[in-house]
Amino acid sequence: MKLKGERPYSDHEKAARRIMEHARAFDPIQDGRIYIEKITRPMIDEDKATPAEYRAGLQHAIGQGWLEYHESGTFVKMKQAGKDLFA
Repeated sequence: MKLKGERPYSDHEKAARRIMEHARAFDPIQDGRIYIEKITRPMIDEDKATPAEYRAGLQHAIGQGWLEYHESGTFVKMKQAGKDLFA
């Protein structure tokens, strides 16, 4: 019997940092907006995070003040604290 190893993004801090890497890779559009699908798709499809891991990471990034989530749910904006992660 094979046991699964620990999931890399089960830690919400690691998931949030990976989300921030995806957000940084996207060139923001009008007024610094980053479309939510530009961080969701690579996180789930390429990094193989579960939707729950992605959501926990996103909530952690918002809670840390790294991202600002728009009420429409269509985009986020990187705040100064999030930019400082890569300085």
